[in-house]
Amino acid sequence: MVPWLRPDDPFPPLTHALGAASGAAGLLAATGELSAARLLEAYRSGIFPWYSNGQPVLWWSPDPRMVLPPDAFHLSTSLAKTFRRVLRDPAWEVRVDDNFTDVMRTCARTPRVGQDGTWITAEVIAAYSALHRQGLAHSIETWYGGRRVGGLYGVALGTMFFGESMFAHRTDASKIALAALVGHLRRHGVQMIDCQQNTSHLASLGAYEIARSDFIAHLKTAANAPDIPWRFDKTTLEAVPGFSC
Repeated sequence: MVPWLRPDDPFPPLTHALGAASGAAGLLAATGELSAARLLEAYRSGIFPWYSNGQPVLWWSPDPRMVLPPDAFHLSTSLAKTFRRVLRDPAWEVRVDDNFTDVMRTCARTPRVGQDGTWITAEVIAAYSALHRQGLAHSIETWYGGRRVGGLYGVALGTMFFGESMFAHRTDASKIALAALVGHLRRHGVQMIDCQQNTSHLASLGAYEIARSDFIAHLKTAANAPDIPWRFDKTTLEAVPGFSC
C-alpha cells in the first residue's frame, strides 16, 4: 500500500518504494498537493514527482536510477559537426534562464512519440517556477535567429543537477542545450546529472543506470556542496568531452 502523506508528513524510507513486480516500480508515496517546499525536500532525498492530470501527486524513487555523468556524454561525429556550425554561426545562441516558465510550458505543449498528454500540469509549472525564483531551478535554452527552438529545465542543488524535461523544434536543438549544460557542469566539477528513468534517447547520449544506494550516496555530498554559477553561453560546447573545434 502506497502511503498518503499529509502536508507535514515526511517521506517514508526509500526502501519502502514499490518493486519491479508491482507494475509501478519506484512508487513511494502520494500527496494531495505540490509545493516548492515539498519539491525541495523530495530532491534532497532522491525523490521526484510524476503523475497525470486527475491523479494525486505521485512520488517516485526508482532502483536502479538513470544518470548521465558529464564525462560520459557521447558525442557522435554528426553532432560534433553540428556543434562546430553552432559555434561559428552568430544566429545560434544558448541562453540560461531567459524565460524558465515558458520553457516549461513549451515542454508541456510539445508532442512526444508514444506519449498522450503531459505530466507538466499548471500545478507542476507553478511549483517549479517557485523553485526557479529561489535560484534552485534553471532553463538552458537554444535560440536560432532570435527564436527559442529548443531547451531543457531542471533543478540544481550544490553540484547536483536533476534533469526534468526537454524539447526541440529544430533538429538537435535539445541536444545542443544538453551539451552546453554538460560543458558547463564539467567546468565546475559536477559529476552527475540525474535522468531519473531509463530511456533509449538518454542511453544514446551516454546515460546509464546505477544502484539507488550509489545515487543517494553521491547525492548526500553533492547537494550540500556550494552552489555553482548559472551563467554561460554556447562556448561551453567547447568543454564537451571529445569535442575539438
